[in-house]
Amino acid sequence: MLPGFQLHLFFLLLHCLEVDLEISLHELGGVSACAQHIIGSFLHPLQVGPLCPFQPVDLLIQCLELCDKHALSASPQALASLRILDQRPDCTQPGLENCTINSCSDKRTIERRRHAPTGPEWDLEQVGVWLDEHGPVPVVNVTWKIQADGGVKALRGSEISVLDESTNKSICVQFSYKLKKELNPTYLKWTFSLDGVVVEPGRTYMLSLFNLPEPDIEDYRLKKQITIPGCADRRIQKAQMCLENGSLWDPNVTTFYKQGRRFLIVVGFKAAQYSERYQVSIQSRGFHCSKNVSKENQTLLNVSFEFGWWQLSHCKMVLMIQPFFVRCKKTCRRPEKIIDLCEYSSPRTSLFKATVGLLAVGVFLACLLWKASHKDPVNTSSSTSKQQPDGFQMQNRRRVLIIYSLDHPLYKNIVLKLCSFMASKCGTEVVLDLLDSTRLGVLGSIQWLDCHRDQTGSSSDKILILCSRGVRAKWRAMCGDKPVCLREDACSAVGDMLSPALSLMVPHFVRSASFEKYILAYFDDVCCEEDVPPPFNITVRYKLMKQFEELFFRIMDTEKREPGRVNHVEGFSEREYFRCPSGGALRDALEAFHAYQLENPQWFEDELLGHSVEIQDMMTDCVPDSTQVGSHVKTKERDLTRDKTGLYMA
Repeated sequence: MLPGFQLHLFFLLLHCLEVDLEISLHELGGVSACAQHIIGSFLHPLQVGPLCPFQPVDLLIQCLELCDKHALSASPQALASLRILDQRPDCTQPGLENCTINSCSDKRTIERRRHAPTGPEWDLEQVGVWLDEHGPVPVVNVTWKIQADGGVKALRGSEISVLDESTNKSICVQFSYKLKKELNPTYLKWTFSLDGVVVEPGRTYMLSLFNLPEPDIEDYRLKKQITIPGCADRRIQKAQMCLENGSLWDPNVTTFYKQGRRFLIVVGFKAAQYSERYQVSIQSRGFHCSKNVSKENQTLLNVSFEFGWWQLSHCKMVLMIQPFFVRCKKTCRRPEKIIDLCEYSSPRTSLFKATVGLLAVGVFLACLLWKASHKDPVNTSSSTSKQQPDGFQMQNRRRVLIIYSLDHPLYKNIVLKLCSFMASKCGTEVVLDLLDSTRLGVLGSIQWLDCHRDQTGSSSDKILILCSRGVRAKWRAMCGDKPVCLREDACSAVGDMLSPALSLMVPHFVRSASFEKYILAYFDDVCCEEDVPPPFNITVRYKLMKQFEELFFRIMDTEKREPGRVNHVEGFSEREYFRCPSGGALRDALEAFHAYQLENPQWFEDELLGHSVEIQDMMTDCVPDSTQVGSHVKTKERDLTRDKTGLYMA
């Protein structure tokens, strides 16, 4: 048992060395021999030798000062604490005498603004490395200038402070001087500097500067925030704290390969001065192996890895070396190197792998052929069924009745191009009034619409309503607003088909049994969501062509997202639909109408016909040649009834 006084001093010594009772003397290699002897004498009182010619207690007291000095030099706080290394007693320079440097005082002189000097000007700051009693430390030199004006006569000095924003510690220095002239003897502005401010890499500091005396009502203080570069910067790489983070460590990694029944990799690298332990690891896809190695006074270290080819599924491996420097410890920079083992595999091994790969491919192809030969016979009467992908089969071609408003000739062109795209790319049967003028002329608009509505109710067909400005205006007219007649309706052979369609379909739509038959959509480049009539706000509105793929799945009564997969149709997305001829024509039509709307903001008002006389005149002027109408309709019918598909599901 140690005496109480000796025990107290002993623990003081252990505390200043930052060790505990379980550490061995061998691990105290960085501690002075005198301090090691003291610890040994207290742990083993009978083994005190002639190393230090003092009694244990006296020796402990003698070594405390040396121990404290060693602990200070080894601590990060001592190396990085905010302080000034420049110990100049004054700031005298040619043409300036009696310039002194002192610590700041709380007592400052304040003058009226007209008697106070103007503020200073910032100059450049420089980062570098200085040497102090602990070793090389990073420092910053701050420079400022005095404005060459009449305020020089009232100037009595400058005060500068540096604040570490990480620790909130600061230093403040006051320069006291008097200037007789506005410029120095070389006819330049007077320049002062605070040199040797110890800083820490990566930290941010706030600089504050002002001239003395200060004005009473205005603040001439200058503030500037600076960030010290990291240890990777060449200017401070040689600072002690950067060296202890491995700033100059170049591992110079080398690798040696040997192949036999098992593969051998020998990794060699250069050890660092401030890292005693390293972790070397290699990893690939599904494979990882690491080993720890100690320096033990060696400069070159080697680590061997041995494994079989069967353990690897990928040729390329990542070699990584993790050092443990005294400061960064587990967060130090880790050098990496890519190893390609296939470059070192023997021809025999490569031949074996190629043979196995060919066998695997052959087995796979055989399975595909067997499955294809045992499939049920497929009906090839339609090109639509031929091109249906796995996982999605369209039993019957769906029929879609399209309801729209003839807002403008350019908009009518968009509707026609959409019908062409749906027929040729989607494999759907499109029903449009413009393409069924013969039957429409025989039955009349109400009977024609009612017939198609009844067919939709008894089948899986759908009704697609394309909303636009005309749809919005005509719905409001049906609800009591002023009547609406568009120029294109007056010129059309079939007239306004939207108003009777809404009269028939809105009561039918509100029934829950027929709710799924109706699909609402609008072209967001030329229309908006406000164009949708209020009764249809309860259903989903699709933006075309951005959401055309979702609209297609709605027509097919198929969910886009199913358990375990997401269905996709190639060529239906907003970025793909225009790559086919019909899609390109649709995009051109949309861009043409969009450009027209930008050039003519009042385009819809220009399409409205206000009086019955004007309507009658328009109908007289717009009667087209029957031969041209028939030719146009027949051409469109022939183009839109061709049996084409282009479907691909993923």
